Amino acid sequence: MSRIAGSERDVAWWSVRRQLVPVLSTLVAILLDALPIVSQTPLVPDFAFLVLIAWRLLRPELWQAYVALPLGFFNDLIAGHPLGQSMAIWTVTFLAFDLIDLRVGWRDYWTDWLFASLAIAFHSAAGWYVAWVAGSRTDFLILAPQLVLSLFFYPLAARIVLGLDRWRLVR
Repeated sequence: MSRIAGSERDVAWWSVRRQLVPVLSTLVAILLDALPIVSQTPLVPDFAFLVLIAWRLLRPELWQAYVALPLGFFNDLIAGHPLGQSMAIWTVTFLAFDLIDLRVGWRDYWTDWLFASLAIAFHSAAGWYVAWVAGSRTDFLILAPQLVLSLFFYPLAARIVLGLDRWRLVR
C-alpha cells in the first residue's frame, strides 16, 4: 500500500474512529447521569441531550432519525426516566431537525444556537409534561434555572463536540 494512504491497519482504525466517536461520546454523556450530583431543584442541564443535538447540528449527515431510539432507550435506563420518554423526545427532535434541514438553505452558529434553544425548550417542556401526567404537580417555572443553564451550556457542548469531530476526522 502507498505511504499516502497509510497501512491497512491505519485505514481501518480511521474508519472505526469516524464511526464510533459520535456514538461513544453520546453514551459517555448519558453515563454522566450516573454521577452522584444531588440538588434540591433541577439545576444540572441534561448534558446527554446537549451532546446529542450538538452532534446532530454539527454533522446532520452522520445520524438518521432512527438513531435517537436506541440512544434514548439507553438514556431512559441510565437516567431513570419513564421508559420511552427520551426515545420519543429525542426522535421528535431529530425529525424536527430533518424538517429544518429541508427548509433552511443555510445555517450558521447563531441559527444553530436558535434551533438548539428551541429543542432544549421542547425537551424541558416535554419532560415536565410527562412528569405532570405521571402525577407530579410541580410548576413549570421550577425548571426555569435548568432551562437557562442548558441554553448557556449548549455552546460548551458544541465546542466539545467540535473538538471531538476534529479529532475524529484527523489522520
